Amino acid sequence: MKFAVIGGTGLIGSQVVTNLNAAGHEAVPHSQSTGVDVISGQGLDEAVAGADVIVNLTNSPTFDEASPAFFQTSMDNLLAAGEKAGVGHFVILSIVGVNRVPELDYYRAKVLQEDILTAGPIPYSIVRATQFMEFIDSVLSWTADNDTVRLPATPIQPIASKDVARAVAEVAAGTPLGGIRCIAGPEVFSLDELGRLTLARKSDGRTVVTDPTAGMFALVKGDVLTDKDAHLAPTRYTDWLS
Repeated sequence: MKFAVIGGTGLIGSQVVTNLNAAGHEAVPHSQSTGVDVISGQGLDEAVAGADVIVNLTNSPTFDEASPAFFQTSMDNLLAAGEKAGVGHFVILSIVGVNRVPELDYYRAKVLQEDILTAGPIPYSIVRATQFMEFIDSVLSWTADNDTVRLPATPIQPIASKDVARAVAEVAAGTPLGGIRCIAGPEVFSLDELGRLTLARKSDGRTVVTDPTAGMFALVKGDVLTDKDAHLAPTRYTDWLS
């Protein structure tokens, strides 16, 4: 099968390309660096020509109120190009619990992306993943100073990007789900607990202060970013850290 992997040079996309090619498929990465622009539409028709499957792993450059416009335009352009090319399967990567955090602009934008796909003309699959282990350092940096890191006790279920990429590649190579597959890491932590574990493993002397008002995840209520019924990935956070 031939796959057009849009956003195929990023953290997840590059690994999806590697996995699909290793399985004997032809997966071609496309991004702005290869001359494909999902907003202007430049290079899209050429990128998806002859493809059996589109895997869209592009992401909004911001997490704020501008993000819905990115997903609206990019999805409209990709669906139009894919329909024109006769693509038979369209895959996106989304977030576990995304529809249960309307307080966050970015999560609302991802719900919009899902809705556009499900209403579109191409058979589809949605993979929802929990927070990537690779992003934990960024999360800590949002509310850190020289001495402390302030974090809420929001439950999260971190997953390694390699496990996400494996799941996306498997779904993309299969029959369209016409629905959602959820994937998650094998363990649930509170975010403040995860912060303490991360700093200790890195011999970082800063103190984690539990603060229910700190950072983006403070807006998340309850355990909506975890999923005990998801397909559980094998990589544990402590093993990934080491």
